[in-house]
Parts: sequence; structure tokens; C-alpha cells
Amino acid sequence: MNTAHIVHEQRTFFHSNATKSLAYRIAMLTQLKNLLRENESMLYEAIYKDFKKSAFETYTTELGFLFHEIRIAIKSLKKWTKPKRVMSDIANFPSRQLIIPEPLGSVLVIGAWNYPYQLSLAPVIAAIAAGNTVMLKPSEMAFHTSKAMATIINDTFAPQSLHVIEGGVKETTELLTHRFDKIFFTGSTAVGRIVYEAAAKHLTPVVLELGGKSPTFVLEDANINVAARRIVWAKFLNAGQTCIAPDYILVPASLKASLIEALKMEVRRQFSNLEGENYVQIINERNFDRLHECAGTTLISDRSKRIIAPTIFENAQWEDCIMRDEIFGPILPVITYENLEDALDRVKAREKPLACYVYTNSRKKAHRIIDALSFGGGAVNDSIMHLTNPKLPFGGVGASGMGSYHGKHGFDAFSHHKSMLYKGTLFELPFKYAPYSAWKLKLVKFLLG
Repeated sequence: MNTAHIVHEQRTFFHSNATKSLAYRIAMLTQLKNLLRENESMLYEAIYKDFKKSAFETYTTELGFLFHEIRIAIKSLKKWTKPKRVMSDIANFPSRQLIIPEPLGSVLVIGAWNYPYQLSLAPVIAAIAAGNTVMLKPSEMAFHTSKAMATIINDTFAPQSLHVIEGGVKETTELLTHRFDKIFFTGSTAVGRIVYEAAAKHLTPVVLELGGKSPTFVLEDANINVAARRIVWAKFLNAGQTCIAPDYILVPASLKASLIEALKMEVRRQFSNLEGENYVQIINERNFDRLHECAGTTLISDRSKRIIAPTIFENAQWEDCIMRDEIFGPILPVITYENLEDALDRVKAREKPLACYVYTNSRKKAHRIIDALSFGGGAVNDSIMHLTNPKLPFGGVGASGMGSYHGKHGFDAFSHHKSMLYKGTLFELPFKYAPYSAWKLKLVKFLLG
């Protein structure tokens, strides 16, 4: 079955209105949940082949996240889909006015390789909850996980409702020639531009979840040991291959030595064994070589195993190669500053990041940074954990993305909120009709201000 045929089938099925019923959506989500549960061992095996990622880390950062999203969607769908009544305006009195959520239609989800299950299937869950048909294109870079998702989904679901297309650039390019009602892409900014351009030809709305160089500020009054522990965990989780990982640290020069010491101690504590289940591989040799070139110095690594040890760049400068683009690997530059305002200006001179983290015990100082910078989301005295709350929208701004999802925000991302006016016929205000007059103008001015 070729791609064009499946796209046509999905559009035809959507137009039958079958996907709009609450029962259909809940059945689809329940079936997906059961499918993931039943094939958990196979999914662990596949991701281990791609990353050597442990079952513990796969569940906590991928499958557990998906089960939570499904549970919230099933529990909340009746409320989410209920039309919302709004107060009538004077011009339409008396009337009843509603906002009605409706699905967009046939959507395309293009997943990312770094968290292949979560970043592929979380948007799928949101799209199904909103009542759409879905075409999923996982990243070919995580080959085994892509194959696993294609196998279990395509063997279970009818292609007219949910289908996985495998392949690389050729297949993705061909997919983007078709008209969808929404495209959801997670990946690099460079590829995001290509997706956006292709979508524009069909006036297709997009959600782009991209990335950027997410700064971490450690201020003078921070709890250094707590900051070091949380930063090291967040940075080197998934070997740094996390879009919202702390990309670099900004610290006052007077605090640098003690922070570096605390960071190194935490690296030894958390990642002393790189051959065990606490650390993953770099996705492929190309990215392994990219990180070595980006670092501009010798890293402790093993190319045959695609392992790069957690590395702290103690004397990073703004002009260094490592500071040009998002690192997306286990390298953590530390930059000092004498004046916070100068550091903020440096950050503002760059593209808007996906995340920003501030470590301080002063709410005032934290808000000084939060208010000064534009970024997708972040945390004070923690890193990446804002991702775990589905009540918080997750998404970027500017070059780090557009649109957001998770929980109700994901449902909204794949819905159109239709405005409806219901008006009776027993009463009519005559002043809007011709012929117009001076007294009618006075009345309009009085009513509308």
C-alpha cells in the first residue's frame, strides 16, 4: 500500500465522522496503551540496540510518560470535548454562544530519534484524543525503535486510522508533498525550516518542536551541591541527547571553582560506570564525530562503542566552537561573568532557547532573569523537570519552535475551536438594518462604546 493511498484512505475515513465520537477516541487510546504494555519487552530490546538504553531509563523517560498521557486523555476527554459556553454580547442579545472543539482532520507526526518512543507517540496520543487520523513517520536514525513501532502499530491498527511510514529523507520528502490538516515535527531547526516550507505550500498549520542552546544560571546564593547534582543528572541523561538539557552554565567568576568541584564530584557519583545501565550511547558515528569536532579538544571516548564520557569544559568562552550550536551531547561548557546584565545581553543576542534554568534562593533574582529572557519553558532550582507536568504546555519560541503540547495543550494543538452563535427568532433589534439614521448611530455608539 503506497503512501498516497493511505493518505487518501485516512482523509476519507475522517470525512465519515467516525473519529469524532468519544467512544472511538477512548477505544483507540486504550488499544494503544494495551499494545505498549503487551510489547514492553520488545520495545526495551529495540531501544537497547539503538542506544544501549536501560529498561529503567526507557520506562521513566519514554513509556511511563506515554502511559501517563494516555491515562490523562481518557480521563479528561469528556470534559475537553464539551462545548464551552461564553457570555452573549449586547449586539446578539438574546442568544447562546459556544466554543466547540473539533478535530482538524488527517495529521502527520514526524518524530525524533533522541527519545524515539516519547517524541513520536506523545503527539500521536494527542492527535487521536482530538479525533484525528494519524500518519506517523519515526526517525530512521533510531532504526530498531522505528521498526518496533511500525511493526506493532501497523499489525494492530487499520491504516485508515493510524499508520507508521518508515524510511529516511526520501520517504519524508514524499510525505511532505501531500496535504495534511496539521503537521507536528520534532527535530532540528534546520529540518524544521524544510518542514515549514513544505507545509506552507498547502497552508498547513504546523507545530515545530526544535531546540537551541539552553542556558543555566547558577547565582551566588544558590545551593551549590543541590545545583550540581540536578544539573549533572539533567545534562548527562541520555548522554546529553535531550533537547531541553542544560546546554551551558553561566556562573559568577567568584563561584566558578566551587561549582566546578561540585560538578565533578557529581559526575563521579552518578556516572562512574559508563558500561552499565546508567549511561547510553551516542546515536551514531556521525554524531560521535560531530561532538569531537565541536569540542575542539580530546574527549575521553570510545568510537567502537559510541561512548563519550561526561565532560565539563571549565574555561569555555563565548567565541568557542562549542558555543555556536546546540551541543546535543555529554559536553557541558562553563562560562563565567562579572556582571549579570552583560551575561543576559549575551544570551539575548542569540536565538531564543527552548529552555532556561536558574539556580538561586532569591525569588527576585530568579524573576530578573526569567523576565529578561524569552524561552520556551524552564525551572528555578531544577532542570528539565518542567517537562513532567502535563498541565504545563511544552514548546519553543522563535527558532526553538512554535506551538505546544502535553495534556490538554496537546488536545488543543490538534483541534480547531469553532465559534457558534445560536439565536432565537422571537425578538429583533431593528437598529442594524437600513435605512440608517442619526438616532440609530447614537444607539450603536451607546451600545458598542
